[in-house]
Amino acid sequence: MMKEYWQEELEVSSRSSLEKLQIERLNKTIEYAIQSPYYNKLFNKKGISPGSIKNIAQIQDLPFTTKQDLRNNFPYGFLTLPKKEIIRLHSSSGTTGNPTVIFHNRHDINSWANLMARSLFCAGVRDTDVFQNISGYGLFTGGLGFQYGIEALGCLSIPAGAGNSKRQIKLMQDYGTTVAHAIPSYLGRLYEVFEQENLDPKKNTQLHTLVIGAEPHTEEQRQRIEAMFGVKAYNSFGLSEMNGPGVAFECTYQSGLHIWEDAFYVEIIDPETLQPVPDGEYGELVMTTLDREAMPLIRYRTRDITRIIPGKCKCGRVHRRIDRITGRTDDMFIIKGCNVFPMQIEGVLLKIPEVGSDYLITLETVNDVDEMVVEVEVKPNWFSGDIRKLDQLTKQITTQIRDEVLAKPIVKLVEKGSIPRAEGKAVRVADKRNNGLK
Repeated sequence: MMKEYWQEELEVSSRSSLEKLQIERLNKTIEYAIQSPYYNKLFNKKGISPGSIKNIAQIQDLPFTTKQDLRNNFPYGFLTLPKKEIIRLHSSSGTTGNPTVIFHNRHDINSWANLMARSLFCAGVRDTDVFQNISGYGLFTGGLGFQYGIEALGCLSIPAGAGNSKRQIKLMQDYGTTVAHAIPSYLGRLYEVFEQENLDPKKNTQLHTLVIGAEPHTEEQRQRIEAMFGVKAYNSFGLSEMNGPGVAFECTYQSGLHIWEDAFYVEIIDPETLQPVPDGEYGELVMTTLDREAMPLIRYRTRDITRIIPGKCKCGRVHRRIDRITGRTDDMFIIKGCNVFPMQIEGVLLKIPEVGSDYLITLETVNDVDEMVVEVEVKPNWFSGDIRKLDQLTKQITTQIRDEVLAKPIVKLVEKGSIPRAEGKAVRVADKRNNGLK
């Protein structure tokens, strides 16, 4: 019998049949959404009713939803069902105001688990694998989201949680871990512990696959992870507002991330004009849930910058592919009149062999002039060598960053371990300018 996580009628069917399903599910989504206080008021004002969508292009007539809308209607303004039918919530940290909270009923959790299993299967993970989930469990979606998918797929799961690198290595060795999931910045630190323990993950583990996500990363960082661990590393994309992980995933061809279009409708818009851009052009990712009951979201502005990759994937799946996230409209900063995304700087740094795993961009005001200071950890042998080599490396990094972002940085080379390491996602930018983020 066909496994639930491989649904041929959904994954390799025609575009026309997929779009028909999207129209059906979009109307159903509107039917659920209008039960929430927020959408009920909004849709009644705009004359939107269930069953009104006859063509998928009509989705552009629906209003956008933003993170601020979620915060303004905290906690239950988007909830469509009685609380007795809700079995879980996930939430952002809420360190800068009300958190963004997403509620799930049993259908939503089962749907999410299925999407995660399909995602992992798409990347070559099988029920014979031993899967170590190096991710925080709790309100963060990466832990439980992957856990449910791993179990639905049928792998032996190791819910290791985040941190404690020596223990992570022991778990890998004791149980023969073949696949692991972690955020990219942590894997650089984990490799350092392998080296400290005189171990080589290529020789001393059975790892063949890593799944990386939860924080933006460059192709250079993926290639470095693959070289360190001797594995294939697959890019996972998700955001808590759309469930968490399992929104889009690379298949074994690694030619973009397949968005599961039976569960999400995807648009790419110009963030200034809010109009759609052609496939192949970069813009802001906008998403609509198509298979969520407790808290559907319609035309949610993710702020992530990506593009639809034109053409078909060799794997045969008809679900369109997005490119890796190149940045966010809300993490861009302006320095000396130049628009800069942190990942542009990461892309430069990780092409340089002497550079280590961590860096920090600090924006500060010096003598009434805004400056961009880039601290870069370099490999240990460089601090015991010729000072002239350090000067040359500093000049090389300065020139390459300036050429990439058109603003000259102040580059400081520091020893490994000098840059503070945050729990969870890596902190890449510290804005200490007199007038804050620009």
